[in-house]
Amino acid sequence: MLVMTCFITSSITGQNSDIIVIENVNVIPMHEESVLEAQRVVISNGKILKIEPDSITSTYTPKLTIDGTGKYLIPGLSEMHYHWRSTKSGIANDFKLLIANGVTTARNMAEYSDQDHVAIREKVLTGELLGPNYFTTGPYLKLDQLKTDEQIIEVVKTHKTKGYDFLKIADNLPKERYLKLLEEAHANKLSVIGHAQRKLPLEYSLRMKSIEHVEEFVYLNNGDEHYSYLNNNIADLNRTAQQIKNSGIYVSPTLVVFDYITKCLNDDAFNAMQNHELVKYLPPGQRDYYLTEKNDYRKHVKGREFDGIKAEPLFKSYFTWMKKFTRILYEHDVPLLTGSDTFGMVIVGFSLHKEFEFLQESGIKPFDILRASTVNSARYLNRMAVEGTVAEGKNANLVLLDKNPLDNIKHTKSINGVMLKGQWFNRTELDAMLKAVSTDFK
Repeated sequence: MLVMTCFITSSITGQNSDIIVIENVNVIPMHEESVLEAQRVVISNGKILKIEPDSITSTYTPKLTIDGTGKYLIPGLSEMHYHWRSTKSGIANDFKLLIANGVTTARNMAEYSDQDHVAIREKVLTGELLGPNYFTTGPYLKLDQLKTDEQIIEVVKTHKTKGYDFLKIADNLPKERYLKLLEEAHANKLSVIGHAQRKLPLEYSLRMKSIEHVEEFVYLNNGDEHYSYLNNNIADLNRTAQQIKNSGIYVSPTLVVFDYITKCLNDDAFNAMQNHELVKYLPPGQRDYYLTEKNDYRKHVKGREFDGIKAEPLFKSYFTWMKKFTRILYEHDVPLLTGSDTFGMVIVGFSLHKEFEFLQESGIKPFDILRASTVNSARYLNRMAVEGTVAEGKNANLVLLDKNPLDNIKHTKSINGVMLKGQWFNRTELDAMLKAVSTDFK
């Protein structure tokens, strides 16, 4: 007990040489909708050691003091639908984009054939690679890999042995295949996530841990693939949302990616993207594909008709509906996650803030958007004990903002600095990360 007492006393009185102090900062703790004004936040060994009024005389001798005057401290943000699309560009570049945008947790949503995301996760854990807290699925599974019981058993065994955090599936699995997969995954303590099962009643899809894309509910509600049909019966939509709420499932809307898709169908919007200021953060090989007529949406969707309606106005009507249904899910307190499905001009890191803007546009207030990206993701990942709020004992994954995000969610872009696992990156260092990526992508 004497040894432990000495350790605690040493930590509290500031004799630890790794202490960082953020002085006079406004803390948005996220366990409630409030602002704790003029606080001192003390960080040591990658943890939040103390939060106290700045008016109290400091007893610490920090190695670094950060002036938080007039600034706002929030938990690190979560990108819960990330894709590393360009293996050639190196994932370190994507991690720089994420960190520079305040993302301290990322969930990769598909391992492609030339990638090893478990190895990446381990390198991040050991510090060999600078990156956010990293979680990953295995390959994106479709019916071809799940046709028999034997295939399903082998797929789940491989996921378990490899150590993936989740198992991700596509839509439209036959009922017997889907149920067998759920049973096998449950026996192996693996969470199944992914697309809804569009040809089955909603209740089947609600057996997963999370559904990706609010777009899935367009198809779940439209009957037998009548593309022009959108269920706008508010009573029906409220019943659906209540069923989703009752199931306990999480939903990641990913609105920003659908906005990108609709822009691909419009000549003026598509041409404007080619000169966008963020193009410099898109690898050259991807520019050649996503920003030219090679783009699949330009080649295969633009100009097509679905049930007699041109693709562009149809997809715009989908997007309007998706925002409306996202608001309904929110009103029913369905736990939402924040992700953006990063490809094309859905630029890693920056796209999360655009997703926030669409969620706000849908009628979700800023605090609850932040809650989706902090508390909800921590709870979803079983990390609430150490992540998700600004509180003593939590991991020091933090974002310092120049403006109050509770006034307008766009203020999450006013990043003054980011703390990742107790390591502080000021604005100059974050800008250097961004410049390094743009230089590498020239």
